[in-house]
Amino acid sequence: MTVSTEGTATVLPPGGPAAPARPIPATRRGIGSRGTLLLLEAAVAFAAALVLPLLARGFKLNPLDRIAQVSGLAAIQLRFALIGLVFIGAVALAVRLRGGRHFDLATRFASAALAGLASGFVAAGAVVALHGTPWPMFGLNGDSGRIVEWAQAVANGRPSGSPVYPPAPLHTLGHYAEWFRGGNTAYAFKDLQILGAAAFGPLVYLCWRMLLGPVRALAFGVAPAFALIDAYKPYSQTVLVVLVPVLVAMVVSLSRSGTWNWRPLLLKGAGFGALLGLMFLTYSGWFLWSAGGVLFAALLYFPWRDGRLGRLKGAAFLGASLAAFLVVAGRYLMVMLTEGQTTKDYNFRFDNFTDPAYYLMWRTDMPGKVGEWPLPGEYGGVGLFALVTFAGLGAAIWLGLRKPMVVTIAAMFISAWVMRMYIASHMYETQTVQLYTRTNNQLLYCGLLLCALVVHLVSLRMAERRTQPAADTVPARTTPGTGFPGREGAVIGALCALLLLLGTVSSSMADRYMPAKENTYRILPWVSHTITERDGSCPKYAPGGTCSKDGDQSWLGFIR
Repeated sequence: MTVSTEGTATVLPPGGPAAPARPIPATRRGIGSRGTLLLLEAAVAFAAALVLPLLARGFKLNPLDRIAQVSGLAAIQLRFALIGLVFIGAVALAVRLRGGRHFDLATRFASAALAGLASGFVAAGAVVALHGTPWPMFGLNGDSGRIVEWAQAVANGRPSGSPVYPPAPLHTLGHYAEWFRGGNTAYAFKDLQILGAAAFGPLVYLCWRMLLGPVRALAFGVAPAFALIDAYKPYSQTVLVVLVPVLVAMVVSLSRSGTWNWRPLLLKGAGFGALLGLMFLTYSGWFLWSAGGVLFAALLYFPWRDGRLGRLKGAAFLGASLAAFLVVAGRYLMVMLTEGQTTKDYNFRFDNFTDPAYYLMWRTDMPGKVGEWPLPGEYGGVGLFALVTFAGLGAAIWLGLRKPMVVTIAAMFISAWVMRMYIASHMYETQTVQLYTRTNNQLLYCGLLLCALVVHLVSLRMAERRTQPAADTVPARTTPGTGFPGREGAVIGALCALLLLLGTVSSSMADRYMPAKENTYRILPWVSHTITERDGSCPKYAPGGTCSKDGDQSWLGFIR
């Protein structure tokens, strides 16, 4: 299969890692079109994302007991590993059957399944954390309470409490509650926290599939995104991790638009605009941090050299995108440009009192016992992880300076950095923070992506060299029965490594929300177990069998 990457016509196998170009066998063309196969990948990814949360519903444990929490995580991990190994085993079996004819198909489905299973792991952790209580994380307190209240108002045809808050989550919650929870937006929010976390992996995987083959999308797009997965308000982080590949794909398409026919040009432009509009309605903050970098990339890769007609087509592509975006999100954009200018954030958080140049880990509004923060590093106070990400950024630009993927991501990183420092530099004068610390997530994600793309670019160069051996070079050893230089072995090895990586990361992110009465995000599900249910009873595992209307309010002492 031919997959276009970073604006170059590179021929890659769907499996991904360091594979030489090869023609598509005639027997493979009958399997289905690329669109059909992508739909099948999507079905596999979303189905896999639901398996672990459904299995976790049958666990018999007390979610407030730490031993039970550890046992629950181990039970999820066991099921994750076994199901993942079944898919990897199918890939290995495909190598041996019918001359490897279905190897690429098995690789597609295995990659999609691992992406779904990984986020399903985090969702299953949320099922365990909220076992025995109908309330969402944090009940009706804090952001959770406001979202539930505003969604209830929207569902009843009234304006929400905040005109600048993204409307898509409120409408989604309100309609879901009407359809499935009898209008109870509080109980419905628990469902959407779990389902939102489960959808994280499939959505980011499918967006990166616009640019990369299956294993590469899993390794270089999905894996970095799992540093940000969130089960409390999953929609905000999901928009970030899908916005980056969508914007990159849009810049790549813009760079080629000068040679396209008019109909696909306008349809694709409108499709990008509508998709960006939906994301803007879901969470708009990332658009602000990214705007400068994306504008730079668009100007850089506009089809200036394709003649007058090419420039006209480039302008038409952008025009169709803008028109579709305004149709979908124009009303909310006007609200943000008017009322959003007068909305001020005066709430100083933990990160607002730390070094603004440190972004590598966000400890949330309730950071726990951190002591000195950021932790002192070995090189001028900077740690090894920071040095690796900075070196990765430089190496990615060096190796991929001509590639829209690399340049666009680097530009988004720089744009977020500049906006962060601009807002922080005015913080004393204005006594507002304007959520500038949320750029942590974009900077971290873009930095991890650039480090991953170094591996991607190096593997591409290695593959190109293997396909052009010198006349006196001994042919590379091949995997028996395939005729390709270790490609199948590389794919299977990468999938095994990713299974372990994603399983470990997902376990850590699921453990982040296991209930505990402490100054971390674990307080959120703890409060959910202390709130009186609608029928007047206490949740099944309420501490000491006691509960109250608002739940345990000790969290107020954790907020400075």
